Amino acid sequence: MRYYLIAGEASGDLHASNLMRELNLLDRGATFRGWGGDLMVQQGAELVKHYRDLAFMGFMEVVSHLPTIMRNFSLCEKDLLAYKPDVLILVDYPGFNLRMAKFAKKQGIRVFYYISPQLWAWRSSRVKTIKQYVDKMFVILPFEKDFYEKYNYRVDFQGHPLLDVINENMVVMARKEFLAQHLLADLPLIALLPGSRKMEIEKMLKIMMSVRSSFPGYQFVIAGAPSIEPDFYTAILEDTNVRVVTNQTYQLLSHAAAALVTSGTATLETGLMKVPQVVCYRGNPLSYMIARRLVHVKYISLVNLISDKTVVPELIQHELTSQNLAKTLKSILQPGPDRDAILAGYTTLKKKLGGSGASARVAGLMIQYLAQK
Repeated sequence: MRYYLIAGEASGDLHASNLMRELNLLDRGATFRGWGGDLMVQQGAELVKHYRDLAFMGFMEVVSHLPTIMRNFSLCEKDLLAYKPDVLILVDYPGFNLRMAKFAKKQGIRVFYYISPQLWAWRSSRVKTIKQYVDKMFVILPFEKDFYEKYNYRVDFQGHPLLDVINENMVVMARKEFLAQHLLADLPLIALLPGSRKMEIEKMLKIMMSVRSSFPGYQFVIAGAPSIEPDFYTAILEDTNVRVVTNQTYQLLSHAAAALVTSGTATLETGLMKVPQVVCYRGNPLSYMIARRLVHVKYISLVNLISDKTVVPELIQHELTSQNLAKTLKSILQPGPDRDAILAGYTTLKKKLGGSGASARVAGLMIQYLAQK
């Protein structure tokens, strides 16, 4: 079968690539084309556009890039029609993908959605669009199934694919070897995960590094995103002595005493790696003001959202200051109730996410649904 996938960011590239691997095992005649990243290419995708060219975050940023976004829509529509896939598989990235779902459905192309837009947080009215234009929805958060049931829309929950991703990367390098490979000092490590988009990295990295002087006995190390060159990080900080570890985030986390993490999938990865973390977020002030009026969730991190309680501390917008960040980081680095509560919360979190094999189960269901034509 011919599959067309659209993933607009690093996490989408990761989950799409694992899904493709499982589809390849079940469908020996599978061919893939789409929008995504290097991991999808490794699984055989012919890439139309890389996600690094699609990442616009915040309301004001999107508005300023509207001409580019509109050109991308047009390009994708033409390419989709030329490829004539058996199914369009959309991976998160709702602003772009919901429009493509509508277009594809009107052209008679079957539409599967893998990793639901966060409609439970805001714009629940979009459920109507999904019911109309998405043939099958595959969710990865346990509470999303109940959310859609309220709207009389059946979705499939087969567990969270990150469990498999982490298990596959859990051959942990010896600490001595890891430090030597990356020219790191023999000091406790604090991992910095400032995001995967250049816009958010520029906003987050300086505030994360601003507390370094308060922790003289620790070494701050940046987890580099696969699509971002290491020089980009050091140019922001104007400090070439800061180490950037690229494509080894799980190895870095496995040796870290704590982490500072920009909100997103990375908060869940850090939680599943059992590393105490402070979740950080700061956006464009106007974008944030608009979001506050529209978003209806108690938490910003996936760890807290899935747990439905505060497991990890969150510092958002005006609360994200150097003083608050240093104070909060100190509280989770030291043995005591704050650190213990986070680690206990992680154990419960993992149980809620379902067992291993999520990507394989979703691929199996997709093949089954496609056979029902």
